[in-house]
Amino acid sequence: MKKWTKEERYRVLKSAEEIRELHERTVLSDYRQHYHIQSVTGLLNDPNGFVFYDNVWHLFYQWCPWGAVHGLKYWYHTASKDLVTWENRGVCICPGTEFDNKGAYSGSALPADGFVYLYYTGNHRDEDWTRKSYTCLAELRSGKAFKLPPLFGPNENYTEHQRDPKIIYREENGKYYIILGAQTKDKKGCIIIYSSDSPTEGWSFAGQLKVPGFEDFGDMWECPSIETISGYDVLIFCPQHLSIRGRGGAVHHSGYLLGHMDWDKLIFNPDNTSFHVLDFGFDSYAAECAANPNDRSKATLVAWMGLPDASYPTDEEEWSGCLTLPRELRVRERRLIQQPLDELRALRGKKLDLEATDILPRVCELELICRGGDLSLRLFAKEDGSGGLVVSYDDSAREITVDRSELERRFNTELGEQRTRPLPKGLFHLRFFIDRSSVELFVNDGDAVFSSRIFPVEGESRLIIDGDASAHLWELGRAVEDDFVV
Repeated sequence: MKKWTKEERYRVLKSAEEIRELHERTVLSDYRQHYHIQSVTGLLNDPNGFVFYDNVWHLFYQWCPWGAVHGLKYWYHTASKDLVTWENRGVCICPGTEFDNKGAYSGSALPADGFVYLYYTGNHRDEDWTRKSYTCLAELRSGKAFKLPPLFGPNENYTEHQRDPKIIYREENGKYYIILGAQTKDKKGCIIIYSSDSPTEGWSFAGQLKVPGFEDFGDMWECPSIETISGYDVLIFCPQHLSIRGRGGAVHHSGYLLGHMDWDKLIFNPDNTSFHVLDFGFDSYAAECAANPNDRSKATLVAWMGLPDASYPTDEEEWSGCLTLPRELRVRERRLIQQPLDELRALRGKKLDLEATDILPRVCELELICRGGDLSLRLFAKEDGSGGLVVSYDDSAREITVDRSELERRFNTELGEQRTRPLPKGLFHLRFFIDRSSVELFVNDGDAVFSSRIFPVEGESRLIIDGDASAHLWELGRAVEDDFVV
């Protein structure tokens, strides 16, 4: 695999022609997705600036154009009218020479004043490679980003790790807030908050968010957000370098706390001491939420279907990364649930007869109505019925497990190859969205979600179902074109 120098990783993209040939090779990959947002070339990671504006959903992603490597980051722009069919619109925010000379890092968006403000972290490095993080601002007008002066620089009372601004407007007091993931000087993860009466100026440090019971929970909190869903406040964040029971060797997590936010005292009071994992699969991080324009009790979530410090088989092909499907968020029985959008049904094509074939299409939707008892599925099993992605439910233990250790192409094995989720009420429904190199499993109408990258090889094609369930299988159409737009 290619060894990257610092100069290669942080090279400035000056012309689309520099990566045209790379794109032409990338789109030939057997693992290119059909209905997931993916990198036009190189590497995709965090989703950014997810917002509904002027009857269009705008979604950006972190992009390093040169290959499957973290280096100089841009914001790449995609757009949709229905959250299903997406179009590439090209680079939106480019790194500059001052406040973001080594990358335009993650952030959020706010529709206001007749256009969209984009808030992001400017990753600045001095000649000695000392990092300074600036909270930067750009205006999105007619599809182009125009940079404004940075809102504020790094806070000297915290380490260099200060990033991922989430903009929040509070109608109750007419104030704007920016929350940032940060790290204290004694290496504890936290959130710091700035406030202003204006979205573009006058920002001042308001304080550090207090989260009782989570004062020592990982050494950095990335991608923080506070959403109001179904009448609850939900604190979403990604604690790093932390072991969580049931998460194998993974140390970077994406999850949430349900509770109440006191904006006057800057205290988030959790309902209990449990940190809830957002996604029980192997590959999910950096969740980004957008408000539902028609129903403020809901939100829509999308995440990076990947992890920091992980590698994937397509790294060998010089590209990596895709986003999850957008999911609708609600609170049910004091837990956050995620459901696939109803609009996805428009992708359904031919319904397949499972009594006539056991071949599993690489692009499909599979639904099972479960009638009780143990259940086992093998997705992309071998001809002899062995192997594949194994999904099993143990009725006596009331647990569902996803195991990808039996697939031929194994990767990130040190992070663990099994994920288990308790199902106190048993199992009654499974819904799989399968693309060329991913599986998203929704359990019991959104009670649990497993998002995982998989990379089937020739000979891995069978679907085996063992248990009492009725199954329905549809081919799915393409919703994302591999257009070369830079």
